[in-house]
Amino acid sequence: MGARARRQQSQKDKSPAPLSINTDRDTNGKSSGKENGKMNGGVEMRRKNAASSDSASLTSNYMARESFSLDDPVPKTPTSSEAGFFQLPIQDQRNFMLLVLLYFLQGIPMGLAMGSVPFLLKNHMSYGEIGVFSLASYPYSLKLLWSPFVDAVWSPTFGRRKTWIVPIQFLSGFGMLWLGSHVEGMMATTGKPGGPTVWSFMLWWFFLVLMCATQDIAVDGWALTLLTPSNVSYASTAQTVGLTAGHFMSYTVFLALNASDFANKWFRSVPSDDGLVSLGGYLTFWGWTYIIVTIGLGFMKREEKSQNEEGVWEVYKIMWGILKLKNVQTIIIVHLIAKIGFQANDGVTNLKLLDKGFGKDNMALTVLIDFPFEIGLGYYAGMWSQKYGAMRLWGWGFVGRLGAALLAQLTVAIFPAEGVTTWYLIIVILEHILSTFTNTIMFVAVSAFHAKVSDPVIGGTYMTLLATVSNLGGTFPRYFVLRLVDVFTVATCHPGKHTSSAKLKGPLVTEEFSCAIQAEKERCTNGGGVCEMTSDGYYWVNVLCVLFGAATFFWYIKPKVRQLQALPLRAWRLAPSKQ
Repeated sequence: MGARARRQQSQKDKSPAPLSINTDRDTNGKSSGKENGKMNGGVEMRRKNAASSDSASLTSNYMARESFSLDDPVPKTPTSSEAGFFQLPIQDQRNFMLLVLLYFLQGIPMGLAMGSVPFLLKNHMSYGEIGVFSLASYPYSLKLLWSPFVDAVWSPTFGRRKTWIVPIQFLSGFGMLWLGSHVEGMMATTGKPGGPTVWSFMLWWFFLVLMCATQDIAVDGWALTLLTPSNVSYASTAQTVGLTAGHFMSYTVFLALNASDFANKWFRSVPSDDGLVSLGGYLTFWGWTYIIVTIGLGFMKREEKSQNEEGVWEVYKIMWGILKLKNVQTIIIVHLIAKIGFQANDGVTNLKLLDKGFGKDNMALTVLIDFPFEIGLGYYAGMWSQKYGAMRLWGWGFVGRLGAALLAQLTVAIFPAEGVTTWYLIIVILEHILSTFTNTIMFVAVSAFHAKVSDPVIGGTYMTLLATVSNLGGTFPRYFVLRLVDVFTVATCHPGKHTSSAKLKGPLVTEEFSCAIQAEKERCTNGGGVCEMTSDGYYWVNVLCVLFGAATFFWYIKPKVRQLQALPLRAWRLAPSKQ
């Protein structure tokens, strides 16, 4: 039993008139507040111990602080502040900006690993090899497994959160410096004779994402004590602003600056084959930024003394108790299969557009236009989840997302033979907005459902567990889907006619062979051959994913989700002995 629970019990036993707390739940157990999620590339990022900003959460936060004592007079019931940012105390404003900076730094390598780098790899690797690289994102989906250790193991001298944040950011900074000086050569030679394997290249990014995931755990916990109890709700705003800005910088902005077409069109009078910013230079810049910020954080920011709320093994026991609930087991199955129907669209469509010649500059423009819709639609999705019911709205988004996947396939199929035209660019942008709309609907709706059903006594652990499973459902299928694209692709390399050996970049192609994967396609073109595709695996895999999604939705997911939506909140609660 954690310290927080012990405090609550002792207060109940000793005091005939316990502190009265008004929550945001009505007599039927329904939430009357707006419960919204945060989105970043479809990854649900919930703070471990800040499920909501109601009085109960604020009181728990106040009681967890070192200064709290039952021997003191009963304090005024903490309530959420409605003050604007500029009305906050100066110290809270400074701490808010520190949180934004830390979350922003976290978003830099995340935006590269989950956004830009797969696009850059398309010229060097097959879809199956990019599928191997997608494994680098796994740590962010599995961080719950080691989050209790980050919360419980620390140095009292250095500070509970700085014990982890400072060394992890140093490791991230030096890792980016090393990768920045080697990444260009690694990308060009990965999978080729004398070069690194795809797995070794992936492991460097796996390391960076692992550092970001661990830093996220520590920063999430620090956010609860950096801000005063009445203003702790601003921590989620800092997370949203920081992570979104960091991801936007490394995805949209970097992709545009790295594209030679963008630079030649807007910044150069003499065309060049290189962009304004290389991946190596970008990593080096942010590696040094990480190190400088971390030195300043270590010497200039003093951390308030704190104490553990729960032991490591107590948290794992709580998680095990949650997993044994039949309702939780059902929603876990739903989460693990629900996103398979969209995986080809989410993971392959943009790569296929680049493969056809859409261009990184056009892709950056598409994502740039798509970005404000992602933010704005999240607000309306939160309102709709309250009006129509979270999982009912989620089901509508599910069907719409299947339709968006089919529309994306049609968009790829009608790629103009003469290249990207204005009308085609508009079609791609509209298709992206539709996909973003349906994705946002599902994300916000399921986040609201998680917030509603989570047991408030153990809300942080409960919600993080559900978010982890939801993230994993969108992560693990991608590796297999990308590999299947190569398996279903049929392409044959034909020897070229009247090819001069002096112009060849490789051995002359004299007989036909399969050029379905990127390495064989390069061998074909370098040897003067012509790679003719007779069956595009993307179309087959996307149709199979959509069919699987439709079948599982109407046969299993929809009935189960309706049952879960109709259950009373007590069905999601652990027995008192298990808390």
